[in-house]
Amino acid sequence: MNKHPIGGIIKNWRLLSGENNWKGLLDPLDIDLRRYIIHYGEMAQATYDAFNSEKASRFAGSCRYAKREIFSQVGLEKANPFKYYVTRYLYATSSVSVPEAFLFRSVSREAWSRESNWMGYVAVATDEGKATLGRRDIVIAWRGTIETIEWVDDFEFRLVMASKIFRRRFKPWLWPKVHHGWYSIYTSSDSRSPFNKSSARDQVLEEVRRLVEEYKDEEISITVTGHSLGAALATLNALDIVANGFNKPKAHQHSNKAYPVTAFAFASPRVGNSSFHRVFSAQKNLRLLRIQNINDVVPHYPIVHYSDVGDELTVDTDKSEYLKSPGSLASWHNLEAYLHGVAGMQGTRGGFKLEVNRDVALVNKDMDGLREDYCVPVSWWCEKNKGMVQQGDGSWKLMDYQVDNLVL
Repeated sequence: MNKHPIGGIIKNWRLLSGENNWKGLLDPLDIDLRRYIIHYGEMAQATYDAFNSEKASRFAGSCRYAKREIFSQVGLEKANPFKYYVTRYLYATSSVSVPEAFLFRSVSREAWSRESNWMGYVAVATDEGKATLGRRDIVIAWRGTIETIEWVDDFEFRLVMASKIFRRRFKPWLWPKVHHGWYSIYTSSDSRSPFNKSSARDQVLEEVRRLVEEYKDEEISITVTGHSLGAALATLNALDIVANGFNKPKAHQHSNKAYPVTAFAFASPRVGNSSFHRVFSAQKNLRLLRIQNINDVVPHYPIVHYSDVGDELTVDTDKSEYLKSPGSLASWHNLEAYLHGVAGMQGTRGGFKLEVNRDVALVNKDMDGLREDYCVPVSWWCEKNKGMVQQGDGSWKLMDYQVDNLVL
């Protein structure tokens, strides 16, 4: 993260959040919008960097860090003018079978949970952050898929009616339908899990309502972000917030006072059918920008019976001279590679030039994508000694969690 001018963001945050559907800002990509997209991409990346994917750990599938520590632990505090604090962690389960890339399981007999996974967080701008963002921003970040992307070939892309989101009745042929896996992760609860007595949906909407009430006398925005599976959940969540009035204070449920909701969806698979697209597009105060890498296969799935929503920004990481060529399925889908692409894309002008001075070492955080002459280790982001800590008697113990990280 580098220091950069933020005056344009303070003045133009409504435009950067899509008030005019990003008209005139995407090609060439506006410099403030580059920084804005990268900022929310980094908020999504934090869910990967904080996730415990060590199967040997009893805390596999949870967040490694306490809420008060997460941004400092994932490198989002130094030289970052956009200050937030996490108010709630989000947990999800699924009532239908989904790939392990979505919900991760520990092999430990003492696993923290057999049913639930940490799925993201809700955060709100501090007073300092509000001053640099131009308003009190509420952020919801959803975690994406872990490990490989082979799930796209093996997963069933069945559509179901989203009756928990859409309260009104539709004619049978006009019902908005969504992918059954995304919908199940978003709406499922499990009485066996202390983390999912209520669904991820209920958790996030409860927290959004609480924060909207707390800051209702200020200028507020609600921004939802995610990558891959997380982008699909962000799409559902953003629509849910607006369609059911959670972007309004309780006293204004029947008035026109509503706060803008924007989703930044990175590498998102498609979420719903054409009726879902129609309902999404009809919502006032709702905007979504889909950022996709031109060679990434995930944004093109499911192939039939699904429709894209929102506006689109396409990057092409193969044009970057910093990256190995050709790319791979994994590198084309990687979120850090996406953010590198946003930093340097030149649109229809062609070519690649870093307009935002973003450290290229981040590309290799969890993959082998950077050219070898940059001498950056492959997959360098890892917990020291994989969380093993030497004890006073010389023995080693796996200690890879912080005390309050399993508290809602």
